[in-house]
Amino acid sequence: MSWLWPEPPTPVPHTLPQTAFAERVPPLPCPTPACPPTSHLTHPAPPPDTTAAPPPAPLGTDRPPQHGSPRLRHYQDGGRVGGTTPSFQPMGGGGLPPRAANGGAGRAGLFGGKRAGGRRDGGPGREDMAGPAGGSGGKGKGGVNVPSLPSYTTPPPPACVVLWAPGSPSPQLLLSPAASALPRNPLPKAGGLPATAPVLGWECHGALSAELPRANHTETSCTAPVMLLANEGLTGATSTLSVTCAVAAERGRNLNFSAGRARKRKSAFGSGAELREAALRLLDRHQNLNDLLLEVEDSVKPGGQGGVEHQEVSSESFIVSVLQEQASRLGVPTAILAAKTAVTNIERICQASASPSQVPLLNLDQRKRLSCLLQTVKDLLANNVFCRSLFCQEMWKMKDPPVLEAVWHLHRGDIVGLGELLESNPAAPAAVEWLCSSLCGLCEQAEESSGDVELAGRVLSDFAIVFLQNGFQQTSELGRKLEFKKVPYICHAVLQRMLTWVLDAVGKEKQEDVSTLQAMRFWLNVFSVSVYKSAVHPDSLQQFFRHTLTEVLTYNPLLKVSDAIHMQKEWSFTRTCSLLTTLYRKLFVAFSAKESICQLQQVLETHEVNWQHVLSCVSTLVVCQAEAEQLFKDLLSHLLIKAFENYDMENMITAFLIARQAALEGPAVFMPYSEWFKASFGNAGGHHGSSKKALVFLFEFLSELVPFEAAPYLKVHIMYPPFVPTKHRSVLLEYITLAKTRLADLKVAIEDMGLYEDLSSTDESVQPQGQALRDVEKALQIFENTRKIPTSVIEASIFRRPYYTSWFLPALLRPRVLPKTPDVRVAFIDSLKRADKIPSNLYSTYMQACRAMKEKMLQGESKVETSHSKEPVEQLKAELAELRTLIVDQAKYEDVPAQIAMISDRLARVLGHSSDENEAATLNSPIQVDVSAPRLEPSHQGVVDLLLTSFCQNLIAASYFNPPDRQGPCLSLFVKMMCGHRNLLPALLGRLCQLIYHQGPSLNDAHILGLAAFVIHLSESRALIPEVEANFGISQLVPEKALSVSEYWNCLLVCRTAESFAFCMRFCTAAASYLMCKFSSYSREDLCALLPPSLVKKLQYIVPRLSLEARGILCEEAKTDLIWSSLSCPSLNYKRASLCLWKQARFQELLKEKAFQLSFREWLLLELEVYPEKDILSASERQDFHYWAIYQWYLPAPSASGGCDGDLEKACGIIINTILDSSQRLDLGSCGQLKMSVNPDILCKLQEMVLELGCRRKLLSGCVDAQRHFLLEILQERLKDRKHGSALGEQLWRQQELLLHRRILVRLPASALIVTCRKGKKTMLDCEDFFNFVNSELKNVCSRGYALSYDITAHFFRGLLNASLDCEEPAEGVNDVLTACQTKCPIVLFSAALWWPRLEPVLCSQWKRLFGAPLAEELERLREWQSSATRFLSSGVVFPLSGPPWISAAFLHCTVQQQLPRGRERNALKRLGTDTEQLLVSLLFFSLMDLISAKIAPKEGVDFQTSLEWSLEIVQCLEERGMSWPLLFHSAEKDPRRYRVLRSAASDRHIRLLPVAFYSLTPCFHQELLTREQTFLYVALDLYIQLLRLFVEGKDLLQPDEAGLSPDPTEHGDPLEVISTARRFLLRAIPRCPAQSFGNVRPLLPTCEELDPELGATLLHFSRPAAAMELDEELVLF
Repeated sequence: MSWLWPEPPTPVPHTLPQTAFAERVPPLPCPTPACPPTSHLTHPAPPPDTTAAPPPAPLGTDRPPQHGSPRLRHYQDGGRVGGTTPSFQPMGGGGLPPRAANGGAGRAGLFGGKRAGGRRDGGPGREDMAGPAGGSGGKGKGGVNVPSLPSYTTPPPPACVVLWAPGSPSPQLLLSPAASALPRNPLPKAGGLPATAPVLGWECHGALSAELPRANHTETSCTAPVMLLANEGLTGATSTLSVTCAVAAERGRNLNFSAGRARKRKSAFGSGAELREAALRLLDRHQNLNDLLLEVEDSVKPGGQGGVEHQEVSSESFIVSVLQEQASRLGVPTAILAAKTAVTNIERICQASASPSQVPLLNLDQRKRLSCLLQTVKDLLANNVFCRSLFCQEMWKMKDPPVLEAVWHLHRGDIVGLGELLESNPAAPAAVEWLCSSLCGLCEQAEESSGDVELAGRVLSDFAIVFLQNGFQQTSELGRKLEFKKVPYICHAVLQRMLTWVLDAVGKEKQEDVSTLQAMRFWLNVFSVSVYKSAVHPDSLQQFFRHTLTEVLTYNPLLKVSDAIHMQKEWSFTRTCSLLTTLYRKLFVAFSAKESICQLQQVLETHEVNWQHVLSCVSTLVVCQAEAEQLFKDLLSHLLIKAFENYDMENMITAFLIARQAALEGPAVFMPYSEWFKASFGNAGGHHGSSKKALVFLFEFLSELVPFEAAPYLKVHIMYPPFVPTKHRSVLLEYITLAKTRLADLKVAIEDMGLYEDLSSTDESVQPQGQALRDVEKALQIFENTRKIPTSVIEASIFRRPYYTSWFLPALLRPRVLPKTPDVRVAFIDSLKRADKIPSNLYSTYMQACRAMKEKMLQGESKVETSHSKEPVEQLKAELAELRTLIVDQAKYEDVPAQIAMISDRLARVLGHSSDENEAATLNSPIQVDVSAPRLEPSHQGVVDLLLTSFCQNLIAASYFNPPDRQGPCLSLFVKMMCGHRNLLPALLGRLCQLIYHQGPSLNDAHILGLAAFVIHLSESRALIPEVEANFGISQLVPEKALSVSEYWNCLLVCRTAESFAFCMRFCTAAASYLMCKFSSYSREDLCALLPPSLVKKLQYIVPRLSLEARGILCEEAKTDLIWSSLSCPSLNYKRASLCLWKQARFQELLKEKAFQLSFREWLLLELEVYPEKDILSASERQDFHYWAIYQWYLPAPSASGGCDGDLEKACGIIINTILDSSQRLDLGSCGQLKMSVNPDILCKLQEMVLELGCRRKLLSGCVDAQRHFLLEILQERLKDRKHGSALGEQLWRQQELLLHRRILVRLPASALIVTCRKGKKTMLDCEDFFNFVNSELKNVCSRGYALSYDITAHFFRGLLNASLDCEEPAEGVNDVLTACQTKCPIVLFSAALWWPRLEPVLCSQWKRLFGAPLAEELERLREWQSSATRFLSSGVVFPLSGPPWISAAFLHCTVQQQLPRGRERNALKRLGTDTEQLLVSLLFFSLMDLISAKIAPKEGVDFQTSLEWSLEIVQCLEERGMSWPLLFHSAEKDPRRYRVLRSAASDRHIRLLPVAFYSLTPCFHQELLTREQTFLYVALDLYIQLLRLFVEGKDLLQPDEAGLSPDPTEHGDPLEVISTARRFLLRAIPRCPAQSFGNVRPLLPTCEELDPELGATLLHFSRPAAAMELDEELVLF
């Protein structure tokens, strides 16, 4: 195999692309990457340990830490301080990081002081802040381990202090969040802070993490646990610290932070209120309102220590409180303050990027911070303390415009919609500019960073929805959007600007950077219908797409029509900028093909258009929309009607441009331009034929095009001119002159057009050298099939002499090493040379060059031709690989038509790079395929194998994911594209012939499945495939009719051997199953149109033959996919699959269709092709099958379904006709020889039927129907009403047909030749039908001329004896028949005379067996004639004359040929009696028949020289006795009296060749003959005229019957020599003929003057009496 099946593709799992960030941004973003995404989730505090819970201590007393108290979480370097929540178990020392869990030196304090440790002085011990729950710490208690933080020279101000109120049983919020003015709101009720308490940038998880130690009222200091959270905005990191705050009252010192055990000192405050006031004053100096909005929380449900639920406290109240306090102090509304603060935060976040220029997308850190801010803003909106309108206005007052992603988050989070934001912009143009630049940047950034693609896509999609909702509002939506006045303009302007951005790049595609083009392709996602779904009103979407299409078509309309005419070839689908074709394809998704073309038509009628965009739109439509072809045809018709109605040039040019543009995409998608032009203007019914004005209008238009036209279009107009009435012919001639002038300017002469140039192609004109090479190849193909010089070549040699001599002959006579065995090219050149079509000097030069090339080759100096570039093939492979990725993904099916167009373009380039000798087939010329030995160009075979491999791989790969009915039109378009390349079709069909016919049984399952599906799709595209002329390897007697592609498959799928049966079943099962699965939704009529009937009929033949189960009428409903699953499974069982298909109800419905019914005749044709010795069935199985098929299926079946209606005679007729048809067909399995053997099993069934009919006829012998000889009627009917081809072909066909008739007759029961009938009470034998058949037909295939072959002769006599059994007097019946033979069919008796030595023992033995009596009288007479002849020659007795003399002459002649030694003929003739004229003339007749037989049938063993000598002896004997013998040569019409019986017994061919025999006897013609026989001159001249006519008609006078046995002209005489001999004889004999002889020849004189003027003049001269008398001396004739 030249192409191998690949491994099945591994399915690629479809995975969703990873999002740029989580769908829901956590409210509290993790400060470090190690933070888990669930860190914002809240966890309820565990139930308190009630076993050792001490009573509440009074304020100032020590309160020991409680076991199980909530612990703070710490985040630093990925570490975690564990709490008591279930999901966070203590780690090491109370959840500290491992490196700080077990005491040791403490780390530096928060503000860079002493190292914290177990003691205040930095001792080694430490203890978890949770006390007893901690791990093993160092010495000392109460201290906490503080993770290391960056050192600062100035300590950050605490944002909030939360204290434990002395004496309180649970944590109390003593200080609310710091603000510039402390809130006076009521504090939350007892129960502590919420589990997650964001306080000004700090995060506290769980309840307060530590309890105050019991205070001593006498101490001077009060120690309280304080949660201090460093401000994120200042420190850059979020940390949670638990410290001990000591407030020195007596000195007014600041808070003292220390690590280790808290010392008991006296409090400076007498009460908690004083402490609270001091803390508030502290926080008032260090609060930051901006950072307030960066705090985010989730809802929590904290639980108290006693199992009592505490009221949920949200951070919203804190933030709202702070904002309200601040707003109150500033005297502004809280909502305004919140809005301004939010804008400040957004500006700060957007400016934090490290990028030098603003980009439309945020980085990860910016995104996290923005998320926190937006969560807070949402909370403010929920509490109605946020002003949207002011926020929008402030957004536009920022120093830099907002980042696009930030705006998207505002829009996406329902904080501020994009429309509202745009409406607040005071300058709409500025908003448009900002949006466009941001969107361009977004597209560019998306293409640069793969991680941002999804986020950018979501941003683009959401904004596109806004643009459409506002830019293309519907009437029903206007009421809801009256508040937006600027937004519609902005949205519309943005879409327009972005479209312009793309369209500007279309004309500069080669100049633009690749990244820029990729960015523009990203923007085209806006035109994906799937983006909008239900978010946009369908009418708005349609309006947007229509507007866009109109804008594209009318963009920058600078090109003129002349530019379009000149440049449109560059605007085909594959050459158009991919940006533009992608845009078109996305736009067309929203419309049907009809709507798209209507929109195109409307734009053309109402706007100035950009012709490049319009024509590339046409190309995209015809490539990507299957139904566009017919719609464009309708549009073109409409445009032409309007053009001729109003004589409008614009409509005309539009129609021509569209027709040409669509034709550029190939015939697979649109009809070629030449066909369209012919269809539109090539007949009288065209639009231009209505009036002279319309005609003039058309030619004025065509004339205006001429200066801008390309050569191919001008050639079309000249070669297929518009129909013009004769009276207006001058208008056409004027245009043709103008067009030829333009061609001359283009250096393309119309005289140099090829003989077989493909005018459907719109490519640039092929150079004359290349076209001449193509013409030579086409002419060689025609010559090979017909063996005649093509008419086009002869015409070119006369009427197109410059092209013929300058281009065609040099291309034909290219020097080469001539082959040893002359090939087609050598024979063609020789034929042209003999016809004087090649100048002698040119031929001599050619032969010398060929000899020189051979010498170079022998000297080893020949050069190896360089191989063609492989680059186009590699490009084709790449495009095919890309197609495969699209076919396996159902979501990408819409991209398949465009990709196939790319493949078509690459394929055209590959075919263009192949050999220059490729044939450019015309549109309607049949494809020549040599079935016996397909020949392919190596380059073409590689391309075809590549395409077939790709198809099969695509089919198998696609079937892994989807069944055929869900694979879309991909494969159909692929095959249709291949069919559009006409010059590929011969190689494609030839390769399929190799694979299916020659290599079918060796193909594996994947090959078969792929090729079967390919055949189905080829049938789907059958309108694009010309007819096929199959060459079967030998010269056919009668040219076969061209085959359709469906009939072609029938030729390739043969069933002869076990291997071919198995392959055919597998192939047909796969094809039918694929079709029924692929087109499962089609109606029965549509399925019938697609399914090749030959495949179904093969299945009807094979499945019952190989499966007993299928011979019954079993039908069960089966699902369609079951068939496909049975074929696509790894281990295929085709027998099971074929039965599954056979039993399917829908398949059985198809079998009822007339086109799919396998008739009895078709079944017989298939069965007769089987080789019994190689059959898949055994002999007994085959007999059982035949019995079932004939007697159980077809014989009782109605004729409407291909049966016989129970008529046995009809069945016999079908079998006989089918056997004859099958034998006439070519048997490709036997090396191109004619199949002459008949299947013995079928013949046996025929014999049974004939015997049964014979028995029935005996019972009905009295009726008229019983007297019919139905067998001979069948045979004679085949010879009537036949469509005659060439005379020679018809003659050869009849000859072969009659030989087959004879073969069938001798294989049937012998008695079938004779009909018995009743006449009165007597049974008679009727042979009239047989005699007529022999006289009219059968005698013409006897090679001896006067006798039938032995087989049919013996068969007749045996049948005669058998039939006589039915007679009351058998001998009498035989005598009557043989007596009738003497006058009605003498050839039977002549045949008996020839074969009597072999025939006599057979007949005597049979007669003895049947009757045991003496021979019948007439049989005895035959025996006596033979005995008399033998005795005459052997013993010298007198030859008795009894009965008709010609019968005696026949026996004597045959006995002489068989027994008489050479040289004794004269003595035997002399011993004949005196009254033997008829006997001698009859002997002369038989000898002349043998003389002719020796010329035309040398295989019969008749020697020419012996026959000639015997004939001359008989003529000499006749002359010596003065007997008249020339009358023997008179035709029966001219002399019906004598010798009519002899002439009636001879074959027509022997009678036609009597002139040859006559002039072979000239050596014995004497002068006395001229004077004695007055009719001699007439006979001689008549036979000469017949001889000339035979030669003029082209009939070879000496052509033998058998090929390969051509006689030697020197031995048997050349035809021209025979004519010359006859002519010389007549010229010498005419002057010596008496005047009476010339009176008879006057009717022949005109014909003689016409055929041989010189002889006619001589005859005319001597026919005058005076001329004859002037002879003074005797002329010697010889």
